[in-house]
Order: sequence, then structure tokens, then C-alpha cells
Amino acid sequence: MAGPRLAGRSPATSLASRKRAQVLEVCHRPEFASLPPSQIVPRLADKGEYVASESTFYRVLRAADEQHHRGRSRAPERRKPPTSHSAMKACEVWSWDITYLAGPVRGLFYYLYLILDIYSRKIVGWEVFDRESAEHADNGSPMKGATFRATLERLGIEPSHSRPRVSNDNPFSEAAFRTCKYRPDFPTQGFESLDAARQWVHGFVTWYTGEHRHSGIKFVTPEERHRGRDREVLAQREVVCAVARAKHPERWAGKTRNWQPAGIVWLNPENLPAQEEVAEA
Repeated sequence: MAGPRLAGRSPATSLASRKRAQVLEVCHRPEFASLPPSQIVPRLADKGEYVASESTFYRVLRAADEQHHRGRSRAPERRKPPTSHSAMKACEVWSWDITYLAGPVRGLFYYLYLILDIYSRKIVGWEVFDRESAEHADNGSPMKGATFRATLERLGIEPSHSRPRVSNDNPFSEAAFRTCKYRPDFPTQGFESLDAARQWVHGFVTWYTGEHRHSGIKFVTPEERHRGRDREVLAQREVVCAVARAKHPERWAGKTRNWQPAGIVWLNPENLPAQEEVAEA
């Protein structure tokens, strides 16, 4: 006669069904429905709430067959850059570029000009025009026009250009444009008018600067980073994680998440030695 059957034991770090249901409930909330766990966990911590670690969120989503790309964007591409620049504080290096915004009819476009501080990712200037010129223009002949270059020299700005149609020298601006055009409320069928485009971009800039937790700066907002408040925010998150670990140490197999502030930000880091710390675009 066979001996008694021993029931299997779950790992100490596994979550109960109730906890998994809580993770899914959080992911299904309207404000989190299009966000990955890397964005959800910091936002919960900012509210003083800890549900589970980022890896647990991903594990639960995979088990529920919900670990798919959360949003409309595609995977980013990396390209080899020309020269390197670094920023140790706000207002040291700015990146700017132009992107097209579809108009009310096929073939009609508006031009979004955007200036970004690469240290904080804060949008420090923007405008939408109905034409492109040498006074405010993209790469190529307009951007290198005499009027534009003279303006930069008068302001003491050293320009840096990539090759035409290659976003080597402005990955930070390109990343912001990507975020812009994959917002859930972005008018994919085009803007009704120039005023409508400007109004929508104004709302986007307000959200991007003051609400968006940016992955390249440890998921703080660009405004917090620009004003030097990122250390305070990240320290508070570390406290939230420490308290959660103290309450349920059995759920932690290793250290808590690294909430140290992002360091020096490099533009075109591929040209630097491998040991240099680099913040993502």
C-alpha cells in the first residue's frame, strides 16, 4: 500500500491568490491600463502604497497571459551617434527637433518644434507652426541656414547636428516625440486646425513635464528632476519599500529596488568608455 501523499509547498516568496488578484486589479485600473509595471510601481509608491515588486507584477501578468506591450508604441531603435555631450545639472545641454503633425486633409502638416533639457527631460520650449523656414527649422539646409546659425552664435549656443534623416544627435527629442504620438488621446486622424494642434500640444507638455514618470530618470517627473526634488521623491519611495519589506520579509528574495537618483546624463554615450554611468533617453 502506497504511503501518504505529501502536499507540495509553495515558495516562501510566492503570492497567494488574493494578492495576485490585487495585482491584476491594480493593472486594470483606468490610470494604469496602458502602463507597464515599471511605471505602475513608482506611481503607487508616490501615493504611499506598496502592492508588490515590479518583478512580481510582471510575473502575475505573464501567468494571466496579460504580459503584452501595454500601449500602441513599438520597441525603440538604437543608432550609432557622432559626438558626445554630458549634463550634470539642468540647463547645461538642450536637445531640440521638429516633427510633423497631420492636418485636417491628406498632405497638410503642421510642424511641432520642441526643446528638451536632457538632464531633467523637461520640455523648456515648444511651438507649432504651419510652415518650416530657416528661422525655425529642422536638420538639412533650413536648419543650417545663416539666420538660424547666427541666432545660435548670438546666444552662445554650440550647435551639434546629426546626418539628415538620422536621429543620432537628438535621441531625447525623438523619445519625447514618440511618447507624444502614442498618447491614448493623440489625434491619429489629424488635427482640425493649427489652433487645435497648439491646444493639444499644450496639454501634452503640461502632462509630460508635471505628471509623466520618466524611465530615464528613475521614474520621477521632469519637473521634479529639473527643480532638484527627485532625491526627496526617491527617498520617500525607498522608505515605502523598506516598510513593506519589514512587514513581510518572506516576500523578498533580495534587495529592495534601487531608488538612487539618476547620475550624469550623456548625449551619444556609445562614444564613451564602458565604465561610464549613462542615463537612458
